[in-house]
Amino acid sequence: MRPDLGIVADMVPRGSRVLDLGCGDGALLEELIRRRGCSGQGVEVSPDAFHACVSRGIPVVSADIDQGLPDFSDGSFDVVVLSQTLQTTYRPALVLREMMRVAEVGIVSFPNFGHIGLRLNLMLRGRMPSSRLLPHRWYETPNIHHCTIVDFEELVRAEDLVAVERVLLNSSGGPAGPWVQRRPNLLAAGAAYLLRR
Repeated sequence: MRPDLGIVADMVPRGSRVLDLGCGDGALLEELIRRRGCSGQGVEVSPDAFHACVSRGIPVVSADIDQGLPDFSDGSFDVVVLSQTLQTTYRPALVLREMMRVAEVGIVSFPNFGHIGLRLNLMLRGRMPSSRLLPHRWYETPNIHHCTIVDFEELVRAEDLVAVERVLLNSSGGPAGPWVQRRPNLLAAGAAYLLRR
């Protein structure tokens, strides 16, 4: 499992009812269901990832979260996870609203496009940046809404949400060192947030 998924998993209380949006191959849900006593449901738009979830025995539905979550009623989950997916959506604010409609707690992680390494790559090489957290070439990337930590926190405030916890990520997706706290928008490669209404 990716290091950032371990951080997200640690934010989910044991025994929670979890909805994982953009669940990929189901690795996070497998961890939560099999090792942490959660009940879980995945939502995935990619046919390959959907079939990977089915192969793992993970409950999953095929749906486009940019269309909202009409199949899920208000408060039907304890926690909704959106891990490394927000930047791939066409309507990030709607997706965030829908997350917080179906659960009291939302967990969002994303790569920080304001990271100094990405800034320097663009400035010095004149090339669209890539990193371990952003491994795709510009013409293959699923990322369409590049956001920084400052941008995300502004969206959280605009949606009247509260960031209860923030974990800054290093370039490998693990927890960043304490010195990164001084300038997170510049020094963190990504972040994971626990949100409440």
